[in-house]
Amino acid sequence: MTALEVAANLATTASIAFASRNNVHTWWIGIVGCGLFVLLFFNAKLYADVTLQLVFIVTGFVGWWFWVRGTSGTAPPIRRAGPALLGAMAMASVAVTAGYGALLHRFTDAYAPFVDSAVLVLSLIAQFLLVRRMIETWAVWLLVDTIAVPLYLSRGLHLTAGLYALYWLNAFYGAWQWRREMRRC
Repeated sequence: MTALEVAANLATTASIAFASRNNVHTWWIGIVGCGLFVLLFFNAKLYADVTLQLVFIVTGFVGWWFWVRGTSGTAPPIRRAGPALLGAMAMASVAVTAGYGALLHRFTDAYAPFVDSAVLVLSLIAQFLLVRRMIETWAVWLLVDTIAVPLYLSRGLHLTAGLYALYWLNAFYGAWQWRREMRRC
């Protein structure tokens, strides 16, 4: 465990806790954590995770803007994704995971390129759903965390794996909290 791993995880844990509480501070804190994770994952040869963190930085700015500004000056309501959107995302996740995994396998020394790619792709889907304030984000985060924990353990990133196990529990809390807020509106 390095100071970099500790710092990245502290920032990201704070960001995730704010997300489950539907708090706008999730975004700027997440941007900081993602920047630190870029360095950590590059050193661990988890290149799909590096890509993911760079995308998270960009979506962090988009999410921050969307949650602060919304379309009417207030944060948009929490809503559901439709079956067509969820089906399209499922099909795209399989195709993109296979394609990106194949590229990493062929052209890099990536460790577990297909599993790493699945974490990338599913995280992007979960992030899209989070930015758009769709409740299904929490189910996808559960899947991401389920895949990520053994991947990070296999690379010796024990703190990161342990926190992803806690994020798994946080996803249940986030789903409960967001459902509760949906019922109030």
